[in-house]
Amino acid sequence: MACARCPYWTYSVQLCYYQHIMRRKAISLSRWVDDLEQRGRYTLDYEEAERTLGLHGATLHKALQRATSQGRVLRLRRGFYVIVPLEYRTAGAAPTEWFIDDLMRYLGTPYYIGCLSAAAWYGAAHQRIQETQVVVPHHVRNIETYVVRVRFLRFAAMAGAQTQRMRTHTGDVPVSTPEWTAIDLIRFQRHYGGLDAAATVLKELAERLDADRLAAAAAAEPTSAYLQRVGWLLDYVGKGDLTGPLHAHVVKRNPSLTPLDVSLKRRGEHRDTRWSVVVNGLPEADL
Repeated sequence: MACARCPYWTYSVQLCYYQHIMRRKAISLSRWVDDLEQRGRYTLDYEEAERTLGLHGATLHKALQRATSQGRVLRLRRGFYVIVPLEYRTAGAAPTEWFIDDLMRYLGTPYYIGCLSAAAWYGAAHQRIQETQVVVPHHVRNIETYVVRVRFLRFAAMAGAQTQRMRTHTGDVPVSTPEWTAIDLIRFQRHYGGLDAAATVLKELAERLDADRLAAAAAAEPTSAYLQRVGWLLDYVGKGDLTGPLHAHVVKRNPSLTPLDVSLKRRGEHRDTRWSVVVNGLPEADL
């Protein structure tokens, strides 16, 4: 039977009518996505789509699936989608900093961009990293798609972290300060390459560090061992001019002896008395 609404032949008028409805709804979603992008927005969520388009259930799912298969949107979490601008269609997604603030608001989690990703903001990206590292106060499942990777690093005491707002194409995002980033490089070193990588990035980051601000950041850090390792590494890479105020703060804490590399079971004989560090392995970094 032919449908009066179109030249297509189908087994029933009801099926043909449903196909028309789906095409009309998909176009509505497409136009809405275009409008969001024109207004500088690059994210949308399922509930917002329901309210705006008046679509529900299978109809909305089909429309979103079609937009996803066409590369117009990318699903990052259940119910959360990123709009892919035309200029980033080949890459598959816009830069993560364009949508990370919306994503974290959707997840209801405080955050800051930290560790290697923060170091990259300050020109200390020794190598191009393939993921965005985001610090959060509790466990959040990582995001791993074929084009977007976000690693969530848990730091329960992150409320005391020192951050600053950095401008992106879509607004400001919180990024750890250079000095706090230096501490995070030690805190999270096992997530990106260990002590060797930490020493390499820290040397590059040192160009943006201020000695007094580093000591101020140390005062907000609850774990003395991280500060001891930061101080030792800065001395090791030839940036001892930055460590005076930091050392004075560490001494006041009367810290315990700590191994330089916690990933090694072997304990070396050499003890650095300045930082109360057991040098159980020297970093092999591109220095």
